[in-house]
Amino acid sequence: MCTKHSRVLNDEEDKSSKQEFNFTYCMVYTIFAARDLNMEAVSTPINYLPIILQLIVALGFVTFTMILTHMIGPKRKTTDVKLTAFESGIEVIGNARQPFSIKYFVVAIVFVLFDVEVIFMYPWAVNFREFGLNGLIEMFIFMGTLLLGFIYVVKKKALEWD
Repeated sequence: MCTKHSRVLNDEEDKSSKQEFNFTYCMVYTIFAARDLNMEAVSTPINYLPIILQLIVALGFVTFTMILTHMIGPKRKTTDVKLTAFESGIEVIGNARQPFSIKYFVVAIVFVLFDVEVIFMYPWAVNFREFGLNGLIEMFIFMGTLLLGFIYVVKKKALEWD
């Protein structure tokens, strides 16, 4: 391994000096390589001091700002009139908690479900040839299950807006 890095010697130099140089080079290379491999970062508690200081300063700033704005800010008195519901200057009539249609949300959820299923088809299409006939049969079963789910959604009229 180290012989690749040995220098070329002149004809005057003998083989023993070449071997000595190669041995010395290999020893030095091995020592420095081992030193570089063993130089791992050692985590000590003092290394976390800047992070702890930053958290303390951030929490102190938030606390100080909240207390200061509460002390300096305007004081408002609330009355029952101020706490009533108000919509564009018109008095509210009836209960705000009445049922409403959620068709839009159902359509959105069905779209997301079918969209995720299409995402599962992409890796299959990329590796189509590797899967062979078994992969084709499995994808037909998968597509059939999707078709059954779509038929169920249509029969339940989940996609109709009326």
